[in-house]
Amino acid sequence: MARRPTTDADDLPRYFVWVRGLDGPEPQKWVDMEFGVGDWKRPLVLAWLELPVDERRLPLSTLARRYPPPTVEIL
Repeated sequence: MARRPTTDADDLPRYFVWVRGLDGPEPQKWVDMEFGVGDWKRPLVLAWLELPVDERRLPLSTLARRYPPPTVEIL
């Protein structure tokens, strides 16, 4: 099976993810969901969204305003 040539779009983050942080939900960009949803990270993920191609280059602060953090119960 031939490997597809990589392009700039292939190297950009594909997912916008809210994770548990010390002070509440924190936004992050991830390239691969499998990397971030391993056994030890799964409890940290609060919400995730696959980004459309036109949003992949947006700054994290813009994405955090566009997709607000999920409501989380603090124990």
